Amino acid sequence: MPNFNRVKLVYFTHLTEESFIGSSFCSFERVRGGLMESSREVVVVTSPLDSGISSFELGSGSEGLRLRSCTAHRHGLTCLGTHFLASSQIQNSNSGAIFYWSWNKPQPVIKSFPVEPIKPLASNADGTYIVGGGSSGTIYLWEVASGKMIRKWSAHFRAVTCLVFACDESLLISGAEDGMVMVWSLLKILDDAGSSVHREHSFSGHSLPITDIVCGFGGCNSTIVSSSEDYTCKVWSLLTGLLRTVKFPSVINSVQLDAGEYALYAGSRDGKIYVADLNSGHSSHSIYGADIVCALSDHSKAVTSLAFSMDGFSLVSGSEDGTVRVWDVVSSQCIRIFKHGKGPINNVLIVQLRTSLSDPSLARMSNSILGKNRFSLPSPLEKYLSKRDENPDGSINVGPVVALRSNPFHSLDGQSFNSLTVLLNQIKELQQQGSSATSQMELERLKSDLGRAMQMVQRWQDVYQDLYSFSTAELLSNVDMTGVE
Repeated sequence: MPNFNRVKLVYFTHLTEESFIGSSFCSFERVRGGLMESSREVVVVTSPLDSGISSFELGSGSEGLRLRSCTAHRHGLTCLGTHFLASSQIQNSNSGAIFYWSWNKPQPVIKSFPVEPIKPLASNADGTYIVGGGSSGTIYLWEVASGKMIRKWSAHFRAVTCLVFACDESLLISGAEDGMVMVWSLLKILDDAGSSVHREHSFSGHSLPITDIVCGFGGCNSTIVSSSEDYTCKVWSLLTGLLRTVKFPSVINSVQLDAGEYALYAGSRDGKIYVADLNSGHSSHSIYGADIVCALSDHSKAVTSLAFSMDGFSLVSGSEDGTVRVWDVVSSQCIRIFKHGKGPINNVLIVQLRTSLSDPSLARMSNSILGKNRFSLPSPLEKYLSKRDENPDGSINVGPVVALRSNPFHSLDGQSFNSLTVLLNQIKELQQQGSSATSQMELERLKSDLGRAMQMVQRWQDVYQDLYSFSTAELLSNVDMTGVE
């Protein structure tokens, strides 16, 4: 592997705020805001054929629960929090279908039938919202717990092909068969319910349909990369527009950025995963073309999906040859192979499943609230906007908006949290109300907010201590200088 990739790995160790403990790169413990959690990573795989959903533990390679009755669309797989998997289904009719699976049942637990075929799906990290892209170019936004359709808008002239949230979940990025990449503000979509939805940015450099989009860190200052059937990947800045274009020998189906955004990994229809250098001062040339430094080539058919492990050291690829391969990005070697069963693979998703080892009082609250209904089901997704939400002037009442997840790499000034007292009071209110269809998701959201609030308190305490030490040192230094004079 070229040296720039090793530099990238060093950069990543300074970028991340979480410490990984133990010998396995995908099973670790972390301390965050006073809450200790044990995590493991699971690779989830789908096919366009009715071969179900396969799952494998990334660290051990052991096969998990196999879920049935799934014919997923490309980019039609997402995880709702840590409790449910959602997938858009390929149907023979003109109507759409979105199925939910829980981790403890092989059959779908919820079936929804939108008004038109839904292809790509995306959800925020807490599983509060799910977004779907229609074959007409319309984007739909639902609240998961209630199934309520919050918003829909005409986003593209042709079918939507991919949907991605920005790292801080303030933006939604869409790509479509019209070759356009659109950027939408989630805050404006949720808050300005009475007005039409306006895009924040639009990028029109591709001549053929968009196949994939990946977004880097930085929120509104992010870099995004789009791939297309026109054999190119384009690197865009949300501030300045097009940064560069990388041409490939084959159509690119899937793209991923390394943690430092030094390297672009591009899965192609010729079975190779090309690695492009995005940050070198000069163009590098290889047998594959400018800026492409090497290729990983163990797949025998088209590479359809790519995903990085949480620590950034392993790349997971899915292919039409029916295999999932795990690559070590430092050595460029394939270190593990999973077999889906039958049929090609069109989606690979890495899910972080957590076993909370949190404060005992919170654990007792969780058990008393949820009781035996630990996996209460959300409602099916509504087919249309509800008439009760429409005002006489045609505007729509969205209702209270649940705050989206904050970016863990954001600056101190860019975050806002509910007070610890408010959060604990809300948890106690849930305890008094008893179990409901949304109690588990609400509790998980509140616990997550509480953890971030405690982490912020600790960070401000550290900042205060640093300022105090600096001020004391400056005062003592001035006293010493005065004594010398």
